[in-house]
Amino acid sequence: MRAPFALVTTAALMTLGACSPQSAISFYSPAGATLDDGSFGNSTVNNIQVMTGARNLAVSLSRKFAAEVPSTVNFAFNSAALDADAQAALRLQAAWIKEYSLAKFRVYGHTDKVGSDGYNKALGLRRARTVVNFLVAQGISRDRLEAVVSYGETQPLIVTEGRERRNRRTVTEVSGFLKPREQLLDGKYALFEYDEYIRSANEINTDVSLEPDAAAEER
Repeated sequence: MRAPFALVTTAALMTLGACSPQSAISFYSPAGATLDDGSFGNSTVNNIQVMTGARNLAVSLSRKFAAEVPSTVNFAFNSAALDADAQAALRLQAAWIKEYSLAKFRVYGHTDKVGSDGYNKALGLRRARTVVNFLVAQGISRDRLEAVVSYGETQPLIVTEGRERRNRRTVTEVSGFLKPREQLLDGKYALFEYDEYIRSANEINTDVSLEPDAAAEER
């Protein structure tokens, strides 16, 4: 009757014996140690931004930006050059950006599906940098602009393997602020937050009717 136990014990010993030194180190490491890949504190940073309101303000301001000016510009096939329509849209972006001098912006580059992944990623980055350079020429500080993100062909608006102008684009978004959250309540930022507060309050139905019994008591 001891044979099954002996077989299990032998198998377990063989499995442990096959473990590499690195596996043994991982086995005896604190729980969760393998998750620390150098970006372990990112969630904490994100939580701080959410709790202080900086992340909410950035998201709300980015929506306002997209609602009031064209946040997307398009490009010709295999090109990072700005045509007249793109330049007109970017002038509107620049004028809006100047109104919110503490906000930082990020430009995301995209391509259509034609071409290799590597080529399209580089092309998307060239497009983003072209947009940043144009905005800088309009008087926007380069410190407030980032063009380090390129999605290449991975996020098409129109799913197709062929040429599609709407996929060949850049998108400009609010990415953060130059100063700590507590210094933002001045000028347009204070007005913007007040407007957001009023809007959110109006979304709640404050005209709540009394229950029958409560209404009778009121009378």
